[in-house]
Amino acid sequence: MEATKKLFRRGQKSEVGEFSRQRQITHTIYVILRDPLALFSVLIITTFVVVAIFGPWLAPYPEQGYGKTDLSTRMQPLSPEHPFGTDRLGRDIFSRIIIAARPALWVSLLVVFLAVLIGAPLGAIAGYVGGRLDNFIMRLTDLFLAFPFLLLAMMIVTALGPGLKNAALAMAIAWWPWYTRLVRSIAASLRQRYYVEAARAVGIPAIVIITRHILPNCISPILVQATVDLGTVILALSSLSFLGLGVQPPAPDWGLMVNEGRAYIVTEWWYSTFPGLAIFVTVLAFNLIGDVLRDILDPRQYR
Repeated sequence: MEATKKLFRRGQKSEVGEFSRQRQITHTIYVILRDPLALFSVLIITTFVVVAIFGPWLAPYPEQGYGKTDLSTRMQPLSPEHPFGTDRLGRDIFSRIIIAARPALWVSLLVVFLAVLIGAPLGAIAGYVGGRLDNFIMRLTDLFLAFPFLLLAMMIVTALGPGLKNAALAMAIAWWPWYTRLVRSIAASLRQRYYVEAARAVGIPAIVIITRHILPNCISPILVQATVDLGTVILALSSLSFLGLGVQPPAPDWGLMVNEGRAYIVTEWWYSTFPGLAIFVTVLAFNLIGDVLRDILDPRQYR
């Protein structure tokens, strides 16, 4: 029995990682410093977070960023006073892009957090327990995945009513199945490991095995997927706002600004171009950093 417990503890420690935490941090810094795209991504994401937190103090016209109009300056091109020009109501586009970063950040974090909170435990239970419970959870997951994500979110928002909070809730409801499938595949593989079989042999309850030994070993792929999903949620929120189901005017949103400026794209090109570039650069940065994290957290990629 004592030998079984030692085998269980050794297996648990070996799954946490091949390298110590200090070497992992050193390796992470090394990979980022030697990769220009990784440095670009970190710079963009850091800027995005700083702007989201300190937006009201960084915006040159914060009151216009929140929706105050000034018709005397409507549709002005790029200038030192308005670096990104103004919109049809005279509001500074640069200020509105800055103010719109905060809801984009907190909605993306909230949606991914709720999706992981719902999907990861269900996937771990399904993969570890198996049998009818696994079949039930996966059929429920397939039911949600039968609808395209954005279409399902649109249906939920339409039922709840347009708005930022309802859009966030709708995206979280539509997003959790992806984490269930991801974690379920990992848990199904982990339950065959020697240390998990040893834990069952010494009588450790299934819920303890799942919470202490299955889910912790799923953190790396979840972290990589969540990083990429942060950018995808920002793109999805902009899409819902573009369709009139997300952020409602006069509140700022990148997708909403693109929609408002599409009628003026030929003559006042800056109206839609700069909000669109904000979406593009932010989503690209999260995707690139997700690829870097995948290489860092996968021991097989380590050199």
